[in-house]
Amino acid sequence: MLVLKTPKEALLKPLQAVAGVVERKHTLPILSNVLVEVMGGRATFIATDLELQISTSTEVEGAADVAFTVAARKMLDICRALPDDQPISLDLSDEHQLKIQSGRSRFNLQTLPARDFPRLQIPDGEGYSFSLPQGQVKRLLASVQYAMAVQDIRYYLNGMLLSIQGTRLTVATTDGHRLAVDATDLVETAKQDVDVILPRKTVLELGKLLGDDDEPVDIQINQNQVVFRRPNFELRSKVVDGKFPDWQRVIPVGHDKIFIIARQRLAQSLTRAAILTNEKYRGARLALTAGTLRIACSNNEQEEAQEELDIDYNGEPLDIGFNVQYLQDVLNNLGNDLVQCSFGDPTSSMLIMIPGDENFRYVVMPMRI
Repeated sequence: MLVLKTPKEALLKPLQAVAGVVERKHTLPILSNVLVEVMGGRATFIATDLELQISTSTEVEGAADVAFTVAARKMLDICRALPDDQPISLDLSDEHQLKIQSGRSRFNLQTLPARDFPRLQIPDGEGYSFSLPQGQVKRLLASVQYAMAVQDIRYYLNGMLLSIQGTRLTVATTDGHRLAVDATDLVETAKQDVDVILPRKTVLELGKLLGDDDEPVDIQINQNQVVFRRPNFELRSKVVDGKFPDWQRVIPVGHDKIFIIARQRLAQSLTRAAILTNEKYRGARLALTAGTLRIACSNNEQEEAQEELDIDYNGEPLDIGFNVQYLQDVLNNLGNDLVQCSFGDPTSSMLIMIPGDENFRYVVMPMRI
């Protein structure tokens, strides 16, 4: 039975959108599969790891109404490798075999029944819903996601705080060594305050799905689940059960050693100096004097790199060390031209802001070098 016949791109794009959810090794074989539902000339692709679920769809011609699951990675790899100028047809020969055909290429894949595929169900009760331009949400994610922890034993750090108070939506991430915070204003006041932690994987996959334009993305927050919807996709995610640290207490106040510098200029100097850092500690020493910022990195082979930048600074001298990767991360993920760097004493954290922007804050703790 012919399931569908479609140009390669129409099949490849939705497969790429859901494939990131699929775990390569899983105790349940069906979780390595993508659920394909074809109905009324529309094909929907769904993948889940039981914590996160992404569904996306595409219009197809001459399709039969059917549902089945097939190995997601294998199907994606096959579709990628097939020629661009040939349509792809899917043929379900029996309950256990899917035939993929394009030009003179043929592939047979095993399938599993659609009825056995687990889905994330939306909890009872609508929860709190609102909309934001998808480009704005994407920029918010990009401005903080690099500071999430990776497999930290403090599981609540392996994700992003999404907090709503009144008309204020705040996102924050930390790995215990640095903190990134950004915020935006909502059109309507929230009926109640919301604090949920989105898992790391959810944040990364959502960033891939969102576009850069002002088309709205609908966001629904329930007791233990968050749903993001666009006409071309739906992402459902469970939230992390835990309490995010009080990020407001971490942001320093009263720093008096301040200068503004071109973001790219500082990023390029750090990149050059970082070539000779110690691979384990990645330390960079920043020395502030009147009119000058010096960056120095060295390694165990007694090799050293130095960069010197002219800055508008007339404050007290300061010598302080940081993990150079933490500084590179923030500079490489912001899109503005200038950054403001603020310091206290040699044992205090550094605060990076965007001049004229009251929403973004990045705090990084110093390190001994």
